[in-house]
Amino acid sequence: MRTIAIAKRVTKELLRDKRTLMLMFLAPILILFLMKLVFSVNATTDVKVATVNVSNSLVTQLDKTSHLTVLKYDNVSKATQAMSDKKVDAVIHSVDNDLYVNYSNIDASKTKATKSSLKMSILLNSLQQMQKNLQPLGQRIVQPKIHQKYHYGNADTNFFDKIVPILMGFFVFFFVFLISGMALLNERTSGTLNRLLATPVRRSEIVFGYMLSYGVLAILQTLLVVLFTVWMLKVEVAGSIFYVILINFVLALVALAFGILMSTFAKSEFQMMQFIPLIIVPQIFFSGIIPLDTMAKGVQAISYILPLKYAGDALSGVVMSGDGSGKILPEIGVLLLFLVVLTFLNIQGLKKYRKV
Repeated sequence: MRTIAIAKRVTKELLRDKRTLMLMFLAPILILFLMKLVFSVNATTDVKVATVNVSNSLVTQLDKTSHLTVLKYDNVSKATQAMSDKKVDAVIHSVDNDLYVNYSNIDASKTKATKSSLKMSILLNSLQQMQKNLQPLGQRIVQPKIHQKYHYGNADTNFFDKIVPILMGFFVFFFVFLISGMALLNERTSGTLNRLLATPVRRSEIVFGYMLSYGVLAILQTLLVVLFTVWMLKVEVAGSIFYVILINFVLALVALAFGILMSTFAKSEFQMMQFIPLIIVPQIFFSGIIPLDTMAKGVQAISYILPLKYAGDALSGVVMSGDGSGKILPEIGVLLLFLVVLTFLNIQGLKKYRKV
């Protein structure tokens, strides 16, 4: 009987907590719906290849390859610049019947697709030329020698190398969000925040004070994550490591402001944890770990309201393409806009505890 009485009491408390009930039933449905949108993608890989001084017959064979587009350029410098601008995935240059191939290698799957398409096209082109010249099929086919070069990484670069910049930003965002939200929630439930609000201190000063103190911890965490990733995991950084640290630090401040804001809506640590499916999970799906260009346009639009998307783009650009300040400034600007808006909402959110 006592067990039943306890069960009844817990059930009544649970039924009173509408937020918990809603998240228990709606959060799994939301996550499954997002997974349906994200993973219903085109399984094929579309590749763009730049060619310079390559024979028309070989270009024709390459162009016949499904999901591969060939773009002709007048010189190598223009083709290489197009690859730097992420307009093409590889540059093929013919010199004295040899082929010099420079792979962007940002996406290992595209590099692999380019290699296989090029080899097959060379073979088919050689057979076609033999038939035109009426050479016997038994005669040895002389194929051009391929010289390979990688703009980023090497032949062993894999999928992890592509997603590690995004994972770096994700872990910074996740742990700063969780720790800052839990800490402020503890301050509120213990009465510390109420006592602080009883003083003449302004709401903005409280928010900035919390952000400054946890911002120092965010700097240390960012440095630790970045340095471990670069030196211990041996991740090659094509650009400046300073920009990697800067992007992660700005993202950490956004996560800090996000965590503080979410803590104002939670009454307990349990409710704070419930925000993870709503705030963190979508960040993973639309951060760039799964290629956004393979998704429908309507689905891609979701990513533009998520800060990790911009951080992931900037980090991938610096780490894999060597992007400088000019290319990453738009993404950093959007992250700073997120920070300003979230800080303003935090100041307004304290009105529920003190009006002035």
